[in-house]
Amino acid sequence: VQLQASGGGLVQAGGSLRLSCAASGRSFSSYTTGWFRQAPGKEREFVAAITVSGDGTSYADSVKGRFTTSRDNAKNTVYLQMNSLKPEDTAVYYCAARSGSSLYRWIDAYNYRGQGTQVTVSS
Repeated sequence: VQLQASGGGLVQAGGSLRLSCAASGRSFSSYTTGWFRQAPGKEREFVAAITVSGDGTSYADSVKGRFTTSRDNAKNTVYLQMNSLKPEDTAVYYCAARSGSSLYRWIDAYNYRGQGTQVTVSS
């Protein structure tokens, strides 16, 4: 399955963005999907994950209450709604997918990774 993240951009602190992760090549409906981000000079970190059916989610403490991940399997797309953005949220955001329904917080658990989209939050 090929993944492509989009929806990034420049936003002021306190603003919102919605990222999309579109899948092609195979139905997305059997893949758990994760979001990760990497800021300059920092390690890639877990942001959020969602189960195959969408009834289970997991979030990093740093984004809990501000970010929400959801999915529309009919559109082969997973979303990351980001509200109350902070300058420290600035990073390249990636989506990744793996077969099965378990949620994982480390990137190596995901078989498929997409190209990233840049999110820049100005203060």
